[in-house]
Amino acid sequence: MFYEPEKNDHGLPHAPFKSCIVPRPIAWISTMSRTGQVNLAPFSQCNILGWDPPYIMFSANTHFDGRRKDSVANAEETGEFVFNMATYALRDAVVLSSHIMDSGIDEMAAAKLTPAASRLVKPPRVKESPIAFECRHFQTMVVPCDTPGTFNSLVVGRVVGVHIDDEVIDKSGKLDMLKVRPLARMGYLDYTSVTDIFELRPEGIPDRMIIGMSGGKPGSQRQ
Repeated sequence: MFYEPEKNDHGLPHAPFKSCIVPRPIAWISTMSRTGQVNLAPFSQCNILGWDPPYIMFSANTHFDGRRKDSVANAEETGEFVFNMATYALRDAVVLSSHIMDSGIDEMAAAKLTPAASRLVKPPRVKESPIAFECRHFQTMVVPCDTPGTFNSLVVGRVVGVHIDDEVIDKSGKLDMLKVRPLARMGYLDYTSVTDIFELRPEGIPDRMIIGMSGGKPGSQRQ
């Protein structure tokens, strides 16, 4: 089949685009307003943008009335946010936090999660999450939508602090993602999680490429 997104002429009961770019990692973003109100929300348009230094991004559409999502507004106004890893064990809390629209409600408290103090930024991280990135807002790029009055905000943050639960680091010093079971977004109402891992190593690959793939810097002692 072929269709043009602008015409939405796919003839299917549900638009298939978001079901074609899968699985997508989930940015579970905790922020704090200027008045100290905590907000927690998941976004499935997210990824890393670089590792020297590390940058991450998440993208959020506006509300239908054109208001920015609290996560975007808070990150821009305070200059800080935390990226918490969404996991299979926390799936119910992730979904619950996505449905709360009242900016006066603390989603972390509503989901019975434990706020843990960050070291370099003010927004708390989710203690139950095994991995969290403390971030400083770098920039926001606005991408217009076809729906009048709405737009997407691509929020980029520089990672300034990384929290990793020692329980998910194996004896070789690698992260055990089968133990973590990161949650990922599919299309429709579908999700998945990491339950299988395999390595692909091209024959004769130079060490410098392995260093780059792992996010290390050439010449450093520990990659």
